[in-house]
Amino acid sequence: MRVMNLGRAPYLPVLEAMRAFTLERKASTEDELWLVEHPAVFTLGQAGKREHILSAGQIPVVQSDRGGQVTYHGFGQLVAYPLINLKRQGIYVKEYVYRIEQAVICTLADYKLIGQRVIGAPGIYVSLSGLGEIAGPKQNRFEGLAKIAALGVKISQNCTYHGVALNVAMDLTPFRQINPCGYAGLQTTDLVTLGVQTTWDEAASRLARHLRHFFTL
Repeated sequence: MRVMNLGRAPYLPVLEAMRAFTLERKASTEDELWLVEHPAVFTLGQAGKREHILSAGQIPVVQSDRGGQVTYHGFGQLVAYPLINLKRQGIYVKEYVYRIEQAVICTLADYKLIGQRVIGAPGIYVSLSGLGEIAGPKQNRFEGLAKIAALGVKISQNCTYHGVALNVAMDLTPFRQINPCGYAGLQTTDLVTLGVQTTWDEAASRLARHLRHFFTL
C-alpha cells in the first residue's frame, strides 16, 4: 500500500481526486492510503438529513457520496482515506469496516487509551472517565462515551474510498452545531483533551502503520 501525505487540502478537490482514482484504477493498480487535514467543513452522507445540521454558521456544507449522516472536518483532525481493492483483499464491506476500526483502536492503544465500538454506530469511542468499558446498565448506548473517530465509506466496483477521521488536537466546538453522525447529544473528544501530547504527523504515522498492517497482502 502506497501512503501519500497530502497535508492540508480542501475537502472537495480531494473527494474528486478519490473518485477519479477509483474510476480509473485497474485490477493491477496498487492500493493507496491518503492522509489529509481538511479546513473546516460539514459533510453530509449520501442519505444524510439536513436537519442534523443544527446551525452551519460560516462553515460550508458539502454533500458527499459516502455512507453515514453528518460529520465535521477541521484542522487538527487526521483524515485517512484507504483506496483499496476489496476483491484483491478477499474481504467484504463488514470486514473492511472492522479492520479500519481495529487500526484506530490500535492507534489509541499506542497512546494508552482504550478505544471501543458501539453496536450499530460505526466509528470508535472512548470512555469519558478513562476507565474503558462501562459496567452495569446504561440509560443509552452512548452513556459515558465520547466519539473520537468517525467512519464513512463508499464502495464502487469492489474498490473503496472515503474512510476514517481521528480527532487529534482540534477545535471541537463545531461538533455542537450538528448531531454528530445523526445522534443528538453525542459527545466528541480528541487526543489532546484526553491528555495525549502528540502531533498530527506522529498520529498519522501511527495510524498509517496500523492500516498498512491490516491491509497489506
